[in-house]
Amino acid sequence: MAMRKREEQVFPNAAGVDVGASSHWVAVPAHSTDAPVREFGAMTDDLTAMADWLLGCGVDVVALESTGVYWIPVYEVLEQRGLKVWLVDARQVKYVPGRKSDVQDCQWLQKLMSHGLLRAAFRPSADVCVIRAVARQREVLLTEQASWVQRMQKALVQMNIQLTEVISDVMGLTGQAIIRDIVAGERDAKSLARHRHRRIKASEEDIVRSLTGNWREEHLFVLKQALGMYDDIARHLRECDEKFRELLAERSAASVDIGKTPRTGSKARAAFDVRQQLANWAGADLTRINGLGLDTVMKILSEIGTDLSHFANVKHFCSWLGLCPATKISGGKVLSARTKRSANRVRQALKMAAMSLSHSDSALGAFYRRLCGRMDKPRANTATAHKLARMVYFMLTRGEAFVDQGQQRYEEQQRQRNIAALKRRAAALGFQINPLQAAA
Repeated sequence: MAMRKREEQVFPNAAGVDVGASSHWVAVPAHSTDAPVREFGAMTDDLTAMADWLLGCGVDVVALESTGVYWIPVYEVLEQRGLKVWLVDARQVKYVPGRKSDVQDCQWLQKLMSHGLLRAAFRPSADVCVIRAVARQREVLLTEQASWVQRMQKALVQMNIQLTEVISDVMGLTGQAIIRDIVAGERDAKSLARHRHRRIKASEEDIVRSLTGNWREEHLFVLKQALGMYDDIARHLRECDEKFRELLAERSAASVDIGKTPRTGSKARAAFDVRQQLANWAGADLTRINGLGLDTVMKILSEIGTDLSHFANVKHFCSWLGLCPATKISGGKVLSARTKRSANRVRQALKMAAMSLSHSDSALGAFYRRLCGRMDKPRANTATAHKLARMVYFMLTRGEAFVDQGQQRYEEQQRQRNIAALKRRAAALGFQINPLQAAA
């Protein structure tokens, strides 16, 4: 009987790990050892001992609960020892019967994994994870730098220096020169206004009026501190950009060595051309898709990489992004068809790219505007992001080059489809539709 149950299991040698901050509970099949549940610490030697024990028990696949960032060291150590690790969502075992405890959690993970009832989360390859870490650090630095710009603006307003009313970008060429002179000790409004660039729409007299304020010592101190933090973060951003270019150049060179050249019809123009390096790495130039700028493509490739073989098809990929309707049906009635909420960074990048198509003369721009006329803008934005995701998937998996059909051709296609639909509807009602010129 026990042999029959073992044969029905999908992964008979599976293990389950309940991850914690200070310790990890591990459960293995009962037939592999006398004590199938053990607790291990969070130190590196403890993780090594865990891997040795799992290998000694004959375990070949491990279900790892994704808890915060505590699972990352466990995942990497077990993967380095040759074990196949499945990162599973803790919500999949949220409603299992029994009281909540670490021992029961790891046992439920092991049992569900052995019967093939868990799904592995997507995790890119190790080299992509390195690029992703640098890209995410860059986003954190940009967000932090923007917050210090807001603090500088606040200090200026508190001194009634209305620089933001005459200059759109405070940290542009003119604004940054004025702020640095203020920190250096300059208080004369006319001297500060001489930094006005010729492209600034406001006149020099308006800038002089905006720079006449109340120079209070405490606000000047805050302005100096904020400017120092801005410069310090800018230095870290330059280091981050250099590291990102270095990693990207390595991936681009490796892709060219294995013959994965972009199918765009153009040769490499420069060794440090970021766009060309991204195209070499991906095997296709994703920036040719309308709405996908260089920053968007960098975010997409740094998050998911170029190998999408983990996804069964394009529908699976779009569903993972949260761009497909999460339809709930009960009793033949559709209860909900909304897309689920998701913090996926690629999803957010694609939705931002879809918003930029509102004034585009491309076929994608016409598609977005047509959807806005049929439904509200959030739903149209999601549908357009779904279309962009499909294009990205096919370009990465098939190496297909993107060709923009143009707005006029797209509108003509829609016109022909509408005419065909009207003819079919008229034929079903026993009528025939003829053009006005033919009738005349």
